[in-house]
Amino acid sequence: MRVLALSSWSDLKGYAAKFAGVSHETLRPPETGLVMLRGRMGGTGAAFNAGEATVTRCAVRTATGHEGNAYVMGGNKDHARTAAICDALLQDESRRTDIEMHLIRPLEAILMERRAVAARKAAATKVDFFTLVRGEDD
Repeated sequence: MRVLALSSWSDLKGYAAKFAGVSHETLRPPETGLVMLRGRMGGTGAAFNAGEATVTRCAVRTATGHEGNAYVMGGNKDHARTAAICDALLQDESRRTDIEMHLIRPLEAILMERRAVAARKAAATKVDFFTLVRGEDD
């Protein structure tokens, strides 16, 4: 689910095209709302509300009875519906391997490459701070 939710809609749409047409019943139609983002100073301090983020959720049931749920950042209802369908299909043992090979792994590779590019860009801006000895001490 992490890969489906973090992938861009254009990437997911391309790789999931052959799975998105699966017969399904909508249990919870895609709906957009807000969630509160919380943080901690230094990762260990008292929790505080950092702001709100838009999230879209959806729940479906395939013809085989497998239920899928999805929560994705943003307001793209098609992204949420497609991710929910893929989640339901991942629970079907007869389709799991196909989805993992042709959807999850390629999307995961794209996410890892984008993360590596962002890390390289951030590393290029790294500044090392150090103290110079000026010789002003006695």
